[in-house]
Amino acid sequence: MYGFKPMGDKGVLISFEQKISPEISLIIRRFTSKLSEKANAAVIEIIPAYASICVIYNPVLAEYGEIVKYCVEILEEKYSGEKSSSRVFEIPVLYNEQTGPDINFVAEHNNLTVDEVISIHTSKPYLIYMLGFAPGFCYLGGMDERIAAPRQQVPRQKIKPGTVGIAGSQTGMYPIESPGGWQLIGITPLKLYDPLRDMPVYYKSGDYIKYRAIDEAEFNLISESQLKGEYQWVSWTYEGDEHIG
Repeated sequence: MYGFKPMGDKGVLISFEQKISPEISLIIRRFTSKLSEKANAAVIEIIPAYASICVIYNPVLAEYGEIVKYCVEILEEKYSGEKSSSRVFEIPVLYNEQTGPDINFVAEHNNLTVDEVISIHTSKPYLIYMLGFAPGFCYLGGMDERIAAPRQQVPRQKIKPGTVGIAGSQTGMYPIESPGGWQLIGITPLKLYDPLRDMPVYYKSGDYIKYRAIDEAEFNLISESQLKGEYQWVSWTYEGDEHIG
């Protein structure tokens, strides 16, 4: 089930059951894909989230009711059965107390060793449910509850770009320097957000992130390769609708 409500004078918010769910995420991804393919001139932007979609439209070309009707038609379309595809991005991460000052806390909070935290965190791909908070900040679902940890009581004022964190049962990465309250466990040398690239952010909602542990030597090699413009991101395509996290 879903519902509609206006967002300002040119937005329609479509809300689903308010929970983090791979099934709801799939509905949102299919709707977003179909709406993009139809290329309605009145639709300016589509913003997917965990359990909602905001459709921004041009009020000169269409009224609120017309956009709602159009969205209902797309949501009610029968699924043709074609398999969707997602990209899986490998993100190298240097996990230690210097790059991730809270990794010991996460381990102690869960009665684990640091090595066990790293092993669990890198064990499977994570679905990107949405991007938000900052350009390229991805909210990842499906993290193992064995490494869940509460947010910081007092957020840090500055977190380095590329830092990987945990908050509750979610994990994610800070793409730019910013404040934040997540428990920090490591850092990636990859430039997650670059406004000068053709694609400032390579991944999107519906893609997956797979973390890979690296040592300091590899971290430095990747950093140098990026500075020279030689580094190629590692990714592959997953065909299918089943959640792989």
